[in-house]
Amino acid sequence: MNPELPKEYTDRMKGQLLSSFDDYMNCFLMPSYKALRINRRKVLPVDHASVGRLATGSEKLEPVDGIEGAFYYDEGSPGKSALHAAGAFYIQEPSAMLPATLMDIGKTPLKVLDLCAAPGGKTTQIADMMNGLGLLVANEIIPSRAKILSENIERMGVENALVISEDPEKLSERFAGYFDRILVDAPCSGEGMFRKNPEAVSEWSLQNVEMCAKRQDWLLDCAVSMLAPGGKIVYSTCTFSPEEDEECVERFLARHPSFAISSPPVKLYPHTFRGEGHFAASFIETRGTVPLSQKIETKGRFLSLKKLRQRNRPSVSEFAKDFITETDRLAMFGDSLYLVPDMCPDIDGLKVQRAGVKIGTYKKDRLEPDHALSHILRPEDANCHIDLEAGSREAMQYLEGMTISCAPSLKGWCLVCAGGLPMGWGKASGGVVKNHYPKGLRSNAGI
Repeated sequence: MNPELPKEYTDRMKGQLLSSFDDYMNCFLMPSYKALRINRRKVLPVDHASVGRLATGSEKLEPVDGIEGAFYYDEGSPGKSALHAAGAFYIQEPSAMLPATLMDIGKTPLKVLDLCAAPGGKTTQIADMMNGLGLLVANEIIPSRAKILSENIERMGVENALVISEDPEKLSERFAGYFDRILVDAPCSGEGMFRKNPEAVSEWSLQNVEMCAKRQDWLLDCAVSMLAPGGKIVYSTCTFSPEEDEECVERFLARHPSFAISSPPVKLYPHTFRGEGHFAASFIETRGTVPLSQKIETKGRFLSLKKLRQRNRPSVSEFAKDFITETDRLAMFGDSLYLVPDMCPDIDGLKVQRAGVKIGTYKKDRLEPDHALSHILRPEDANCHIDLEAGSREAMQYLEGMTISCAPSLKGWCLVCAGGLPMGWGKASGGVVKNHYPKGLRSNAGI
């Protein structure tokens, strides 16, 4: 049975879709498509499909068109797997993978802003494309959602990201003409998610559509002020409303004559694409060309590595080998040591959730490794590691906070891995690894 959609909405969709309206409505009789996107920074291309099959327990994996390492699946609960905890993949709605493909990242180190970034699917997809180069700023104005965003960035092992929680207008004042690429995945009326999220249906109204359209205009104007000459803005929504999609594009071009459409807008419907609804358009600033992003001096409340040594505090090599070669990126916030992004800007006065990767915290002049560090390492980077089978009960016991057994020869901080991918830390002694997996993450494991 079709859902109870508002008559005003169905009348509008009949006008938009004409002869294909019935095809659209019939989609509500079908389940939503499910997909995951492999983390290419952690998993080799040859292993993409095998990781997907292992995570889902399904042999029926089909590639998502145009997205390298992305697969549809129809079985299993990959979010409960050890490989998910290890950041091997991100569960993402297939159509939501479209906007990042329009960002034109390439191999040049760029400064990129995801203005409305939570929960992090598009952010981590962009990070995958950036391959650890340049600077990725992920902003989410709602603190609780910014926390989720930060956790997903951590799990996926993103090294070059700042996660902040600020009003876009404040950012536009701080970062005038700063970014080479900006994604505006704008809050919208959610018409494209009606099949997947029935709550969006109850919240729909023409007044809400109008309100969303005004907010989207404002977000795009904020983005313009932060874009470098010759830069690109990608705008996306998960709605079908012309006021928020095509008409928003027209209004934007009328307000900003120095911009042009860089590629034709794309609109995905569930009866024409194996996913939910999505819209994306990309704009390029035509007054200049994007220069190669230059390294910017790191500013803020940082202490240099030299000052760290003057304090006689132990180095990172206490529990890991010399995997950090760019020691000028090490910085202190209070008693915590961070690996900040290479192009880290001045962040004083900003609400920062994550400044790169937290390496560890000094406790009584001993550096205790942070969970975030585990996700940017390989097993061979650590002085001590243990590798569990990804689908084993022992791997799940670790994620539940339990101790695990190990060889009696292992001692000290130990990187606990599943299928060759680190999940977190433990401390080995006497044939047992004491669990240091964060308590706040344990409730999501093994259930």
